[in-house]
Order: sequence, then C-alpha cells, then structure tokens
Amino acid sequence: MRPSGYSLRAHAIESLTDIKRPDVPLRVVLRNTAAVILPLAVGMATGHPQIGLGVAAGALDTMFSDQPGPYRQRMRQLLLASLAAGLAALVGFLIGGQLLPILLATAACGFFGGMLVVFGADTARVGMTSMILLVITASTPTSPSHALGGAALIFAGGVLLTAFSLAAWPLQRYWPERIELARVYAGLAALAREQAHDDAEVPALTEAMTSLQRTLLGRHRAHGRAMEAFGVLLELAERIRLELTAMAELHANPAVHAMFRDDAARVLAAIAEALQQGDPPERADRALQTLRASERALLDGGGNADGLTAHIHALAGQLAAAVRNADWAGSRGELRASAAETRLPNSLRSSSTWATLRANLTPRSVAFRHAVRMAVCLSAALWISRLLQLPHGYWLPMTAAIVLRPDFAATFNFGLLRVLGTVLGLVLTTVLLHVTPDEPWAHLALMALLCMAFRYLAGAHYGIAVAALTGTVVILLSFEGVNPGLAVSDRVLNTALGCGMALLAYVAWPTWERGRARAALAVMLDAYASYLRALAQPDRGGHRNDTRTAARTARTNAQASIDRMRTEPATPPELLALARALFANGNRLARTAMTLEATLGDLAALPAADAIGRFVERNADAVQAIATALRERQPPGALPKLRAMQRELVTSMQGVGDRTAFELLARISDRLVDNVDTLAHVTKRGLSELAAAEPPVA
Repeated sequence: MRPSGYSLRAHAIESLTDIKRPDVPLRVVLRNTAAVILPLAVGMATGHPQIGLGVAAGALDTMFSDQPGPYRQRMRQLLLASLAAGLAALVGFLIGGQLLPILLATAACGFFGGMLVVFGADTARVGMTSMILLVITASTPTSPSHALGGAALIFAGGVLLTAFSLAAWPLQRYWPERIELARVYAGLAALAREQAHDDAEVPALTEAMTSLQRTLLGRHRAHGRAMEAFGVLLELAERIRLELTAMAELHANPAVHAMFRDDAARVLAAIAEALQQGDPPERADRALQTLRASERALLDGGGNADGLTAHIHALAGQLAAAVRNADWAGSRGELRASAAETRLPNSLRSSSTWATLRANLTPRSVAFRHAVRMAVCLSAALWISRLLQLPHGYWLPMTAAIVLRPDFAATFNFGLLRVLGTVLGLVLTTVLLHVTPDEPWAHLALMALLCMAFRYLAGAHYGIAVAALTGTVVILLSFEGVNPGLAVSDRVLNTALGCGMALLAYVAWPTWERGRARAALAVMLDAYASYLRALAQPDRGGHRNDTRTAARTARTNAQASIDRMRTEPATPPELLALARALFANGNRLARTAMTLEATLGDLAALPAADAIGRFVERNADAVQAIATALRERQPPGALPKLRAMQRELVTSMQGVGDRTAFELLARISDRLVDNVDTLAHVTKRGLSELAAAEPPVA
C-alpha cells in the first residue's frame, strides 16, 4: 500500500486542539439546564426525588434535539425525540432482564436508529436518544406498572424541555426566521466590505443561504402576512449577492467601487441589526439616504464609473427594497397583500420517507452500512457488559451508540475525545466534590453549572464538554445513592471499551470516503453545467433559481466529502490533490457563472443574444462531459473548441451595440472558457496520475 500522507498522530493532535467558537445562545443553555435541574429540585423539595430524577433524565437525553429552526419544526423534533425516548425506556424496563429479547431489541433499535442518518443530523439524534434510553433502562428491569410510570417520567422530561423551548413562540413568532435573515444580511455586509477575493474560495454565504431557504420555505415554515416580507428579503439577498459579485469582477474605477461598497455594507449591516433586534430599520434608512446621495454624486454628477453604473443603480434599488421590507418583517409588521405560496427549491425538497428508506436499503448505501454496524455493535456491547457483569455496564453500549458514526473521522474523533473527556471529568468531578459542601443542594448547584458547561461547549470541543457531562451524570446518579468515586471509575472503564468497540466495528466493515469522493465532485460539476444551461435560457428565471440552489448544495456536499477523505487513512495523495484542484477551480467557475447571471441584462443590449446563449450552452456541455469523465474514471475526450468559439463570438460583436456591454462580454466569455479548460486539464492530469499510482492488477 502506498503511503497516503495520512498521519494518525497529526489527526489526533488536530482533534484535541481544534476548538470552535461556541454557537449556542445563552438562552438555549439556560432553558435546557432549567429543564434538567428544576424537576430534580422540585422532587427533592417535595420528598419525591425519584420522580425528579426520571423527569431530569428525560430532559437530559433529549436536550440536543432543541436545535435552531422554525418553531413548528422544533416542536415536531422535540416531541418525536420525547416519544422515542419514552418508548425505548418502556421496552428497556419491560424486557431488560431477558437477555435474548433485549439483544434483539437493541439490534432492531440500532439498525433503524442508524438508518435515520439519511434524514439529517436532527432526525439522527432521535435514533441515538432511543438507543441510549433503551440500554440504560435495560439495566434496571421492573414490573409493567413501574415500567409504564418510569417511561412516562422520561417522556415528561422531554415534554418539559419542549415547553421551555417553545415558551417564546407567542411573543416572538418569527424569531427563528428573523435570526436566519439577519445572519445572511450580516454576511452580505461582510461580502460588500471585501474589495477583492480569492477566486478559489467558496462563494460567500453558501451555507447561510441554504439554511435560510430551508427555514423560510421548508415544510415546517411559519405562516402569516410577515412571511411575505421574509420571502422578498430572501430573493433580494440572492440578487444583492449577485450584484456584489459582478461589481467585484468588473475591476472598474477603484475609488468609486470602494466608496459605494462601503456605503452598501453599512446599509446591509444596519438591516441585519434591525432584523436581529426586531426593531424598525431606522439606522438602515439613514444609511440608505447616504448611499443614495453617493449614487447621485458619483453617477448623476458626471462621475466616471467605468461600467459600474448599471450595477450601482440596481444595487441601490435592491437595498431600498430590503430596507422597506425589513420594516414590515416581524410579528408586529402588517402587509396589505396576502402572501403568495412559495415552495422550497427542488434540490432542497426531500422525497417521501419510505422512498428515501427504500433507496438506502442496499449494502452500497452509507446509511445501510452504518445501520448494520450500529445494530451489531450495540448488541455485542450489551452482551459483553452482561457477560462480564461490568458495574454500570450500560455505559458500554451507550458509549458505542454515541461514538459510532457513519464516517471514520467522526468515529475516531468522538472516541478519542470521549475517553480523554471522561478521564478529565474524573479529575474534575473529584476535585469539585471535594471542595463543595457535602449537601444535596450544593451538589445540585454544581450539577447545574456542569450541565450548562456541557450544553454550551458541546459544539466547540466535544472532549471538554464530555468532562462536564461526566460530572453532571455522576452527580445525578449520586442522588440515586450511587457512590460518586465508583461511578466515575466505572464510567472510564466502560467508556474506553465502548470507544474501542465502535472503532473496531467501523474498521471491520468500513465505508471509506475515497470511494465516493469522485461521485460527489461529479455531481457538483453536473450542477454547474445545469446552472450554465439555465443562464443560456433567460426566459426561465424560476429554473435558474432552482439550479443555483442545486449548485450551492452540491458544492457543500463536495466540500464535506473532501474533508472526510482528508482525515481517512490510506487515501491516495493523488486523489486528494485531484479533489482539491477540482473543487478550487469549480469555485472559480461558480463565481464566473454568478457574474454572468448578474450581467445578463447588460449583455441583452448586444445583438445576437441567441449566439451568446449557444456559446454558454456549449460551455455547459463541456462541463457535463468533464463530470462524466470523472464519474467513469476516464480522461475527458475531445471537448468543443471553446477558445475558438469565444474569439469568433467576440469578433462578431466587435463594434456593434453598446461598447460597455461588448467589453463585459469579452471579459466574461474569456473567464468562462479559461475556467472550463482548466477543469478539463486538471481532470485529465489528475486521473492519469491516479491511474499511474494504482497498483497493477495481477
């Protein structure tokens, strides 16, 4: 096997030192912690600590289903997680004492819970919650009446968490939508401040725009007259982004360009602030007046904008519309027109649940392999814990369920950080319990602080968060009479075994990303080709929006595939180099296509618009051929002579029509051909190097 450049030591160091900025709002941390602590406090105060423990456990296990999004979506997700937790607990309580039935139950729960990854991370958390509650409750089997009562308490904990999460719904009906819009407009302000950009970078706002579309147009979107303003703001954000990209590509008068972009950035930042606060955009309106004055001084006053004129006028109009709609956006806004029904773009719509599951019931599916690994690993971990009679043995299968992921990098990272976090938690909990007064209420206060730390830091550094979780769980169990010192040491042993089993399960039947990366990159190029074809047909504006969204989604998926492949052992360096080069040059093509879309109105001033459309179509055909070659692992065949076509097109337009539009055509067509030719060269060279590096077949 050829060396791949992969270093286990470097990967481990990266996992340990990679600390992200926490992205959980303080209000979410407080309400999640309150849902765990308050039931326990009430139970202690009223002399019913067992009831408080049951409700607190339910809230703790469903905590991470409280994710951003429309209130309807949040309610559905939390109630589904609560119901799954309650049913899993009921099954565990009822059959936990019978080895064969509980092993069959864990296998079924592991398989179906693992398959839920096809529906995204939020739904996958529901499957993980059910697995965790099943193995925990199976350690304490009880009578049917007590089982029903215990499961009801756990379900009640999830419902309490749901109530806390949705408490602001009547008062801040459109809060999630406004926050997503504010995030996008803040990103547009940052984009406006950039006077130059690296063509290899991902076009700005890729993930933010996709998230905003799902929030505003998805199945669980809110309804109301203010949603029309949100929809207008979404469309305006797309158009503003295209205009900013086009202006940057013109390389026109730098003084005019910089001054107007700074004014635009101030307007966009003020809109973002107004949306986030839910206040009228008064500061944005004042900034808009300044921008309008600059527009008149620079253009109407005879300033030379070197082709920027049309884009400055368009951007100013779009910003004015954004300020106007920001004034209407929110629960206090009133719109006179009724909202038109706007659907989510095709590329973001999911097919039916059963169709999605059926499509993934094949060994070639990542989700199917993950489900099988999870079923076998979960059942094996439970069986080993019973066979060895491990104290607190449920931590073994619970850890396996948490650590085992669909890809190697995530499984390795979660395993490493969970072991080290648990050891750190051992030290932390021992020290804290030593310095804390030996009183139940003092321990409850300490548990609240640790729970807050766990919720806040889980997305920033999983290892540190696990240390806080270890202390939280140990103190929670101490209220049930479990010795804290023994609980922590037992947890370390079971955690290490569970992590080892999860990693072994993955290695035994892996799903290496290197086998799927080419397909993800080919899908990205297919999406770019479809986007270019849509641009070649100006009369299909709605289709253009769909293809732009599809390209954005495909680009995000390709980036995720490259990131996973980079952290896998035995990835051929030639494949990684090819993937990175294709992705970088694909980003250049995406920027050129966005510039082309923003300037279609200017190009319409030239005669023979059909010839321009045919030229763009031929470039789309070439990109499609490159994608096919990549998918079939064959160097691209003979492509259209795009450079000759570009020269012929420019020559035929020379001296005819608007000179500014002609210069724009020459510049964009040259960039487009250069982008496509570079993609073809990179693909041909990369596939040849990869074929030469592969060992010959005996």
